[in-house]
Amino acid sequence: MGVWGLKSFVEERGSFFTELRVRDTKLVVDGSSLYYCLCFASVSDLRRGGDYGSFAAAVSDFFGSLRRCHISPFVVLDGGRDPSDRKLPLLRERAADRLRKACSLSRGGGGQVAPLLTREAFVQALRRLAVPFVQCFAEADREIAGLANRWGCPVLSLDSDFCVFDLAGGYCPLNHFQWQSVCASEEPRGCYVPARLFSVERFCRHFAPLNKRLLPLFAVMSGNDYMCLAALEAFYSRARLERGSGARHGRLRALLRWLAQFPQPAQAVDSVLQHLTARRREEVRELLCAAMEDYAPSEVKLEDFFESGRYECVAAGSAGMPQWVLSALVRGQLDPFVNNVLLLRSVFLRVQVENMQRPSAHRTALPIRRVIYGLLLTEPRGSPAAPPGRRSTQLPVVCEFGRLQKTIQKTNVQAASLPTEFCGDHFPLDKLTEVPLSCRQLLLLKTLGVRMSSLAAVPSHLQLPAAVTCYWLRCSEPPVRIHQLKALLLMIVSGELHRTTTDPGPPVSPAEEDSVAYHQFVKWKEKKLPSQEFDLDAAHSFCQWQCCLQMGLYLNQLLSAPLAEPDLSRLYSGTLVHRLCQELKSAPSVESLFSVSQSLTGLYQLLLKTVESAVAPGFFQMATAPSGSCKKKKASGKNKKPFSSAAPGAQHLCSGNRFVSLQVED
Repeated sequence: MGVWGLKSFVEERGSFFTELRVRDTKLVVDGSSLYYCLCFASVSDLRRGGDYGSFAAAVSDFFGSLRRCHISPFVVLDGGRDPSDRKLPLLRERAADRLRKACSLSRGGGGQVAPLLTREAFVQALRRLAVPFVQCFAEADREIAGLANRWGCPVLSLDSDFCVFDLAGGYCPLNHFQWQSVCASEEPRGCYVPARLFSVERFCRHFAPLNKRLLPLFAVMSGNDYMCLAALEAFYSRARLERGSGARHGRLRALLRWLAQFPQPAQAVDSVLQHLTARRREEVRELLCAAMEDYAPSEVKLEDFFESGRYECVAAGSAGMPQWVLSALVRGQLDPFVNNVLLLRSVFLRVQVENMQRPSAHRTALPIRRVIYGLLLTEPRGSPAAPPGRRSTQLPVVCEFGRLQKTIQKTNVQAASLPTEFCGDHFPLDKLTEVPLSCRQLLLLKTLGVRMSSLAAVPSHLQLPAAVTCYWLRCSEPPVRIHQLKALLLMIVSGELHRTTTDPGPPVSPAEEDSVAYHQFVKWKEKKLPSQEFDLDAAHSFCQWQCCLQMGLYLNQLLSAPLAEPDLSRLYSGTLVHRLCQELKSAPSVESLFSVSQSLTGLYQLLLKTVESAVAPGFFQMATAPSGSCKKKKASGKNKKPFSSAAPGAQHLCSGNRFVSLQVED
């Protein structure tokens, strides 16, 4: 959530804060705030799709600082959208704002847009570092506040809502938490993190005699994520509280002073309603009371999860989702994307820095999403959950909010018709984990258009990225260029080199030739490029690859990981892949960057051979030919596809996927 203008308002006055030395304590961490903060601090160039290695290193450094100070972090992540979907209008506004920033970045302007797989890379880093974390059923603010109060420890976040919650251990804003400046102390207690602690008592004392129980009403009337101020315009007008573009803080101050005259929230609400017409009073009362409930203590006891793995939530229990799905969501083994599909049949596709004149990069991964929708939403024939009169052959529809040119558009997407063995009559969602591994793996690979025999020689942790790359190669529009593919594969090989030579305590010491290759690679990276020109077409192509990888990951997770999940921190570096792409265009010799190492050269050639086998011979020559040769390319490619192609009407979809004979409604 967040109260509009409150963060800057409290920052104006240092008197609302106390200095704090954080050490020897539990700390409840708002995971969503943390990963955004670390992401933007660790990436210098946000145009190129993210550097997940440097981001993961920042996550590791952060929790390393906490360990030095004997701070025990417990990370709480937001889950899916609230089942009531009250926040939908605001989410659409935020998506439009991110799109504006992405447009600016694509033109060389400013802005901050988190790379697509930031959240996934963060969850992987938490697991690798053995940091306890939970992913809530919906928005996590109330559960964070409840856990911190039961433990009596501080909350670490950037969300101004924590200035409103009455927190026993206080609220530490992340921008005042100096984890990069751990101080050694002469005291026996040792190191600490310098921080500032927001005090609700000091805040209320400044506007004395303000009862802190009035703060939720203050937040609601100031405007938060769930309350539209239009309903209160008559109140502000008649109460003559300060307003206007230059008086944002003036209105906040005036509202606090006005509220200070009331002993309890009920009296203040009654007074607000007296300024409204009689016909609006009950409606606004309900709005205010419902919004204030968002600051009430949560009934979910997260300490039970951290202590015994038990997560009990009334809203989750009444949602009717299978227990294994809820358990996987809470443990971060499934993304909130799954929650939103199941409960709301509605998802937001995050914008990236891509070519805004082309169709959204997410379009390439549409067939994969449709299979996910089919697995999640297909019901057995005659299911009591099915709407009355619905035919068993009718496929469910999911509403996707995504980019169309420079606007956010709503599109209705029909789920895929699954193979017989996965239809609801055989394996409904609640029995999906009981499907034999071989069947689950076959569905994943058929969706990606790859046979397991072609992946057999690829290291197991790279099989999913290799399969996704085969899919991307066949389905991207415009077609992938050979230098883009080679840059991507060289980047993946460099991640393997980094893993074997620099990760702490590798299982086997790196071969001498790999160490030599690593030093040569570092030397090459230190060389300055003659040009740092941003290639928007390459960026668009790599955005498509990330979209395919994201949905490949989600499908693999939903099928209980028939293929190993790759380490994103070693898999994608936007800065590196763009540099390799740029150099390969002018200096093809860069392809031999790792030639000193026989193992790395062999891995690169294996990956290249594997993905090239997914397309017709001469694919790359035709991809670079004039547009008039497109029909020839498609015709020659049909014989190479391992699965039946889509129906003629399925435009702009991967023609090698058997589940794409579907219709999109705009």
